[in-house]
Amino acid sequence: MPSAGWGCPHEVNGRCSKINDLPCDPGMKGCQLFGRYVFFDDSKNARLREKQAREHQQNTVKQEKSEE
Repeated sequence: MPSAGWGCPHEVNGRCSKINDLPCDPGMKGCQLFGRYVFFDDSKNARLREKQAREHQQNTVKQEKSEE
């Protein structure tokens, strides 16, 4: 029994049943956590950073339009 407070429903015996039975690596591409959370391993954060940049760009455009 893991001691963590969260368990992935796709992890079965350390393997990801969602992604071709690959070894579970939280945040890997295809993982339900991918692009949603910040990870210590910054290589897993690229998608999140892209998403945040897009949202910032959209908010800036909306703000500029409302000021006109």
